[in-house]
Formats: sequence, structure tokens, C-alpha cells
Amino acid sequence: MSERTTHIAVTDVPQEVEKELRRFFTDNAARITEIGGPVAESLGHLRDFVLGGGKRIRPMYGWVGYAATVDPKNTDEDPVAVLRAVSALELIQACALIHDDIIDASDTRRGKPTVHRAIATEHAQRGWHGDSNIYGENVAILIGDLALAWADDMWRYSGVSDEALQRAAEPWRGMRSEVIGGQILDIALEASGSESAELADSVNRFKTAAYTVERPLHLGAAIAGADERTIDALRGYGRDIGIAFQLRDDLLGVFGDPAVTGKPAGDDLREGKRTVLYALALEAADATDPAAAEKLRAGIGSATDPADIAELARIIESTGAVDVTEERITRLTKSGLKHLEGAAITDAAVETLTALAIKSTSRRK
Repeated sequence: MSERTTHIAVTDVPQEVEKELRRFFTDNAARITEIGGPVAESLGHLRDFVLGGGKRIRPMYGWVGYAATVDPKNTDEDPVAVLRAVSALELIQACALIHDDIIDASDTRRGKPTVHRAIATEHAQRGWHGDSNIYGENVAILIGDLALAWADDMWRYSGVSDEALQRAAEPWRGMRSEVIGGQILDIALEASGSESAELADSVNRFKTAAYTVERPLHLGAAIAGADERTIDALRGYGRDIGIAFQLRDDLLGVFGDPAVTGKPAGDDLREGKRTVLYALALEAADATDPAAAEKLRAGIGSATDPADIAELARIIESTGAVDVTEERITRLTKSGLKHLEGAAITDAAVETLTALAIKSTSRRK
């Protein structure tokens, strides 16, 4: 084997991922747009969505998992091919977000109309037959499906060796099943009116943490040929930091600034999200202010007026649930970082993972 270096600095990963995604769309557009004009337009929506924003967190963790564990003197893997492989995670993310916006009936994402709303608007403006909203949702579902299929293509034909792909097959399969299973659990909790913090934690674990941090690290390390002990350490870090990341997102879903989040204030309350934050607030209100608890129960998923949403947010804050959630985030961040102690990874990787953990979980409005 020849000696290779990783070549790509972590700070350069987002822009390099962007290049790989642009190249993938360019290389693969012809084989689907030739089907017909509506298909080409749908591909345009997917392309705009994937390239229109995002922090590229998942490919970054995937790259760090590889760079932290690869032996540059004992590998023939092309680092550009590895970067291309982990860039496929952005297509998994696109599938999840496009479908999630349909499920939640969301109007905006990153400050722009969601994919299904944009397509519905086009349908209405053209005066086409049928219900515009149903058409928008149907096409967006298929666009999300295409993103999932193309993620497999980008992963499988990235140029990474067959041996590395085989090592990474289990986490790749597991990640896809986990994110879909987590989404099913999420909508079931909303439909059943769940008040369980434990089940909400499971949603955080599988819908977000697994495919945001834990599995990307696992994939990168598996490509590198890392041993099980090192992979376990990275997965432990990823599990805890990923859940803390989602708890931070839950706080933003109630108290975040729309200019930062790209979604209306209190959107989680409007959509009826059964988050850990909501479960903790309800438990505390039941014990100290039953009237407020009933108002919270009645309002989640049904309140639409901004004043009513603001009142629900005030109730949540008054219960102390925000402070408890902040304490959980702090505790999970510390435990996540502790997993790195003694792990067979470079000092530079520990420093990078520490910085990413702090960035992912720190307070922001």
C-alpha cells in the first residue's frame, strides 16, 4: 500500500462537499430529465433544495470519522472518493427534510417555501387540473424518494474501494432504517398525544442523533478500517452529542428567532411536536399548576394565533423545563466528550470533535 494523506482540511469540507454535490447533479441529470419536462422541473427542485443551504454537518462528521482513524501509511483509499461518499449523506438529509415538511404541513424551510408548497404554487399558477396541495405533496414525496435513491448511487459509486464499502455496509443500512423508524415513531407520538419523555428521547436518538452524528462518524471510521473499540468510542460521542444537538433544536423550535431558524416562532408547538421539552414542561405543570398543564395540552398542535403560541411558550418556560433541558444538553455534551478519552484517534481529531460538539450544542437564538 502507498502512503496517502487526508489532504482535505476539516474547515474546507463544506465547500468541497458542495462541489461534489454539484458535480453529481450535473453528471446524473441527463439520465432522468430525458424522461420529460415535469421530471426535469422536479429535479430542479431537488437540486435547489440540496444546494440551497445547510451546514453540511453530516458529511463533516463522516469525514472526521475517516480522518481521525485512517492510517495514511497503510491505505489505498482516495480521500476525494471518501469525501464523495460521505457527501451522499446530504441526499439522505434532503429526503428526510422534504418528507418531514410534508408530514408537518410546514410552509417554510430555511426562510423559503418548502418543496411541496413551491410545487403546489406552480400547479395553481398554471391552472392545472386537480388539487394543487395534493399535487405538490405527491410530487415532493417522489422527489424525496429520488434523493434517497441517489444517495445510494452517490455512496456506492463514489470510488471508495469495495472492501471499504463492505466494512461500512452495516452502518449505512442501519442509518437508513433508523431515520425512517424514528420518523414513524415521531408521527405516532403526535397522533397518540404521547406525554412520554422516554419515547421523545427515542425519537431524538433515532430520527436525529443516529444519522446526524453517530452514524456519519461510524461510516467514516469503517471506511478507514478502524477497530471496534475506536468505533464504539466515536459512536458513544455521536449518540450523546447528537441527542444534545436535537434538544437544542427543540428549544429553538419554541423560542428560536425566525431570522435564524428559517421557520416561524413556536413552530414545534403549532405542529404538535411531542418533544422532550414539552414532556418535561407538562410533567412539571401537572405537579405545580394543573390549569397551565391543561392549557398546554389543549394548545399544542391546535393553537395557530401568534399570541396563543407565545402563551404556550411562556407556560413551558415558567415550569423550569427550559433549565432542565439546558442541564441535559450540558450533561450529554460532557459525557459525549468523555467517550473520546483514551480513544485511538489523533489529538487533532479530538480537538476538532470537541469544537464541533460545542458548536452543535451551544446556546443560540
